[in-house]
Amino acid sequence: MNKIYNPEKVEWSNILKRPTQTVADIEEKVTAIFKDIKANGNDGIKRYSSIFDGVELEDLFVTEEEINEAAKLVSEDLKQAILLSKKNIHTFHTAQKTEKVYTKTAEGVECWQEKRPIQKVGLYIPGGTAPLFSSVLMLAIPAQIAGCKEIVLSTPPNKKGKINPAIIYAAQQCGVTKILKVGGIQAIAGLTFGTETIPQVYKIFGPGNQFVTVAKQLATKYGVAIDMPAGPSELLVVADESANASFVASDLLSQAEHGTDSQVILVTTSKNKLSEVEIELDKQLEKLSRKEIAKKAIENSKLIFVNNKQIALEMINEYGPEHFIVCTNDNDFYVDGIENAGSVFIGNYTPESAGDYASGTNHTLPTNGYTKAYSGVNLDSFLKAISFQKISEKGIQTIGKAIEILAEAEGLDAHKNAVTLRLKSLNK
Repeated sequence: MNKIYNPEKVEWSNILKRPTQTVADIEEKVTAIFKDIKANGNDGIKRYSSIFDGVELEDLFVTEEEINEAAKLVSEDLKQAILLSKKNIHTFHTAQKTEKVYTKTAEGVECWQEKRPIQKVGLYIPGGTAPLFSSVLMLAIPAQIAGCKEIVLSTPPNKKGKINPAIIYAAQQCGVTKILKVGGIQAIAGLTFGTETIPQVYKIFGPGNQFVTVAKQLATKYGVAIDMPAGPSELLVVADESANASFVASDLLSQAEHGTDSQVILVTTSKNKLSEVEIELDKQLEKLSRKEIAKKAIENSKLIFVNNKQIALEMINEYGPEHFIVCTNDNDFYVDGIENAGSVFIGNYTPESAGDYASGTNHTLPTNGYTKAYSGVNLDSFLKAISFQKISEKGIQTIGKAIEILAEAEGLDAHKNAVTLRLKSLNK
């Protein structure tokens, strides 16, 4: 990893730059594929699945037979682990339900807000180098709790046109209505436009590589909402002399193994800890099955020493990490001061892996600095808040004159007249 000591503030933006291509670099390709699939539907989907995934698909959907087969292929231990994860995720997201908000803003004027589910949602589940069945749970469970009627899951197949059985099993446990054997840009395009068989959805969720992220952003140009720009994984750990170096290294590597374009950063106020973590990284890296992937990600990563915790916190908020681990003797300082982060993990015994799988929080989080403006996926992500108002005769008399004055000041005569007519009817 690159070691940096006491960087000047003017250098921070360059030091903290993500190892991703810009939207401009890949938007042209994404746009071309979108146009093709909009025009050619399933034929376009199948052609790009052949090009990018090396698979010739006959049926785009997982069949009932494949669903039954998947249940037999998943071990009992894995089933039990999935069900434990499901329980905790369900508990945390159910707790996010809110009651109807009701108030009287003036005499005779009632206003309230109620939430309604998004009817049709698309869930994108990466499946390339690692089949992320955990993401199925993170997306489908809150969609189910929210009451979404159509939950369409899309994930890339292997060379034989098969989906990892754990993905299928998890989907069946969480109310997914259709499972598409499609990945990448073509999956996002299919969900955006709909095809002869793929339903068009109203909102697309899920992480992915840079191409999937840009495809999701492009989908918004066609009237489809997205959860957030969620691209390559990233993690920042802040540690001082009190941290356990082996734990810190294991957390950094847990994100580095996601993909070659992942980024992990250590910010520390201890030069000794920086050296200890570096040694542990080299030691643990050699034992990983995904060693080559992690190695490349480490090349994009940093070990940064700063003089004090105030500088560390300012740098962390500037970066806005997707995952933020705090291992210091003053954790509250960072917990109270963090403004930009997707999910925060506190203390030596709270690995990021817990949030990825089974603690109950959601692991679909904004990356690439979008934590400055976006939240991670939660129950409200699958709901719309609709406002209602009911005004009585007394109510329109109470606020009517103000409405007339405001409308007239904006030059909107019809707005004013809609109130004036009602007020006159009451004065007869």
